[in-house]
Amino acid sequence: MKLNLLGSVAVVSAGMFGTSALADCGKVSITEMDWASSAVVTAVSKFLMEQGYGCEVQVVPSSTVPALVSLAETGEPDLLTEVWANSTPSYEPLLAEGKLVELTSVLSDGGVEAWWIPAYLAETNPELTTWEGIMANPAAVGGRFNDCPSGWACDIINNNNLIALKAEEGGLERFQHGSGETLQSSIAAAYADKAPWLGYYWAPTAVLGKYPMVAVTVGEYNAEAHTCNGSVDCANPSFSAYPAAKVVTAASQAFVDREPAVAELMRNVSFTNSQMGEVLAWRLDNNASYDEAAVYFLSSNKDVWGSWLNDEAKGKLAALLK
Repeated sequence: MKLNLLGSVAVVSAGMFGTSALADCGKVSITEMDWASSAVVTAVSKFLMEQGYGCEVQVVPSSTVPALVSLAETGEPDLLTEVWANSTPSYEPLLAEGKLVELTSVLSDGGVEAWWIPAYLAETNPELTTWEGIMANPAAVGGRFNDCPSGWACDIINNNNLIALKAEEGGLERFQHGSGETLQSSIAAAYADKAPWLGYYWAPTAVLGKYPMVAVTVGEYNAEAHTCNGSVDCANPSFSAYPAAKVVTAASQAFVDREPAVAELMRNVSFTNSQMGEVLAWRLDNNASYDEAAVYFLSSNKDVWGSWLNDEAKGKLAALLK
């Protein structure tokens, strides 16, 4: 199936490059954040920009904090494909300064961030669905909090929340994974062995679709505490749950001014949680690359992405839209 999908796209791409010159769109730099949904957004966007708008796209592997720092200081990368704005304290100031332009809610339903345990653990030990129950018996969750990698916004927030809750003093070690892939793999490994697990994760993801998890009840959302917890300089962390996440694609002002047609495309690139979850689950089940997952989406959702394009781009991609 993967080969057939890729083959069909290759034929379309070869035909276009063989018969038409590139449009006025020049070089565009776009992030590939180090988690799956963002990488799929990047792969889909890259294909549409190159094949529909004639851009020369440079993919920049990154994560939230360094990408925003780079854009603030250098104006690049041009596009940040998936920013979890509520968990990124520097986001709103950059908007206010005019260095950043919000293009769209790339996950139209918003995102979910929480601390989770596996459903099988909640069934056998329902007391572990509360923080008090966990701290009464940290060994029941493996004595470990599985946390997100360095450079992710949740890295700082989770660390401050754990400090506020005195987790380490209570016998719970913070274990920071080196990548999104190893964090994902730790859930799969726990499920394979029906082993204890506690940690941070988010949705929509293939992982939470494939491996049922139960959110731990810890406390309420507190805007002031959450803002402080997002800073490495937070002097007195206090716990706050994650708010419902606003997940956006953003761009530099210079890019929007330079490439208005492509900026308009990116204002339209948006996925429901159901659409993204289906693509991510397909990728996981088929051991596919992000490019292959993008092709799966493009082949399965022509009515969706066809509406994102301007007329000229629709003409260029007409063979694929049939």
